[in-house]
Amino acid sequence: MQPGSFAVNKNLEKKAAAVKAAEFIEDGMILGLGTGSTVKYLIEELAQKVNSGLTITAVSTSQRSAELASSLGINVIEIDKVKQIDLTIDGADEFDRNLNGIKGGGGALLYEKIVASHSKENIWITDSGKFVKQLGKFPLPVEVVPFGARSLFDTFEHKGYNPKFREKNGKLFITDGNHYIIDLHLNAIESPLKLNTELNSIPGVIETGLFIDVADIVIMGKGEGYEIFKKKKADHN
Repeated sequence: MQPGSFAVNKNLEKKAAAVKAAEFIEDGMILGLGTGSTVKYLIEELAQKVNSGLTITAVSTSQRSAELASSLGINVIEIDKVKQIDLTIDGADEFDRNLNGIKGGGGALLYEKIVASHSKENIWITDSGKFVKQLGKFPLPVEVVPFGARSLFDTFEHKGYNPKFREKNGKLFITDGNHYIIDLHLNAIESPLKLNTELNSIPGVIETGLFIDVADIVIMGKGEGYEIFKKKKADHN
């Protein structure tokens, strides 16, 4: 394998998943746009469809995605201007056989979860490296309010969660909601539902990157093709 070939294959898989997901978008839809490198391919594919006559209205999960979509001619409006979102397409940092996942590597987990909760259907698009037997190898993002964040960090440390404040350019990373992110390096999560409930019960925690029983479909790029996973009813661990 030549240097960089894995990265090229990864990008091919991301694009394959994004192109397939775009087939689920119908004229007149209110569409939720996720955040991340795979969604970038989706937005580019969607822009081509819009320029060819497709009419949709988009709600974005981040300023970054909103700016890209708008620059390509996609109509983006605020979430409070719609009653419901027909379909949201987003990426994932990890997902398991039950379609539970970890999201938030791009720092948009709170807005992603809000948009997903207002959507009739949620599709995740990923490359093949995101499919895991057990969640947890990817650091779990926890979005927290700045007030008391150091105390929260200490709480996570005492629990053995190996926390680390997320930084960008040598400074604390600030989310679109003006919060901090503490990444928990857990290696393995035995019970995603139990951990999510525990973390969300701690004052100061805004939201976690555990997305449980959210995705209806995952489209995973596989080589130059794709594989589709569908939710198993009432099986979210």
